[in-house]
Amino acid sequence: MRIRFLTSTPLDIHRGSGTYVGMHVLAHALESQGHTVEFATPRRKLPVYTLQRLLFNRSLQPSSAFDLTVGFDMDGYRIAGGASHVAALKGVIADEALFESGITRRTMAVQAHCERLHVHRAARVLATSRYSAERARQLYGLAGLPAVVPELIDLTEWRRLLELHPARPQRFTVLFAGRHYRRKRVNVLLGASALLRARLPQLEVRIVGSGPCTRELQNLARELHLAGTVTWLGDVSRGDLAAEYNRADIFCLPSVQEGFGIVLLEAMAAGKPIVAARAAAIPEVVPHGILVEPDSAAALATGIEELYETTERRAALGRTGALWVEQFDAPRVARLFLQAAWQ
Repeated sequence: MRIRFLTSTPLDIHRGSGTYVGMHVLAHALESQGHTVEFATPRRKLPVYTLQRLLFNRSLQPSSAFDLTVGFDMDGYRIAGGASHVAALKGVIADEALFESGITRRTMAVQAHCERLHVHRAARVLATSRYSAERARQLYGLAGLPAVVPELIDLTEWRRLLELHPARPQRFTVLFAGRHYRRKRVNVLLGASALLRARLPQLEVRIVGSGPCTRELQNLARELHLAGTVTWLGDVSRGDLAAEYNRADIFCLPSVQEGFGIVLLEAMAAGKPIVAARAAAIPEVVPHGILVEPDSAAALATGIEELYETTERRAALGRTGALWVEQFDAPRVARLFLQAAWQ
């Protein structure tokens, strides 16, 4: 089968984040099963991301050369139509925008309008979680729920990277990895770190990623006197990211809005216990993690401290996660994706 992927998401691990990883792992898995996948992407980068997305969509033309066209998120909204066009939501932009502010929220509102058009025009709509499916129905006025196909992880490749990049914690290490948007609530992790600093003098919090809120978050860390506790790593390669997972004792995701969260799959595949907010799709992805009240630095600190005190609990949760994540292995999920997309 010839498949066309439409996406204006940045095709690099730093700016594209989990969306980039998910699309490329899916494409590789489909190709491994004998299909052909061709990406349609912007020809040039523009400094304004929303403008780039709009111009990219204006440039798209329908093509009969493909058996299936998959438009990710808003991409493809102008040419959607016909039985072979599928809208695949990696997240629900209208939902994400509710947790942002300022220019980020305003530009996301434009993207959400396009995504709404896309899901109404497409023959089929896919979402990555029950949470996202319900939010798409509510916010975009869909008559029914999108089909749910989870995110995926290439376990063979990820475990190879983990083996190639060994690292051990020098202190009790908590890892966060993700884009620095308000909805990720890195500020809550910083607040929890300030509460724990005196009780856990060996604590180190390592933060991977960057984004619109990075400078604001670093200023907050200085105000909280976290210079000896928090390490800012910025954007890193896949190999360096694997080393960070190896180095960590705990993976932490305080986000209050996640359509899925590929980083959770990466953490489980690395055998790491997870402390996260009980919010959005996170309970679907990590039913066995330490899930705490959202937006509470005190609750997050308690969850981290609970695992600090019990090595056996950390190990048990790590083993459970390593088994649970098998169901998200790329070959299996790619087959589910094709079944849902090609009815």
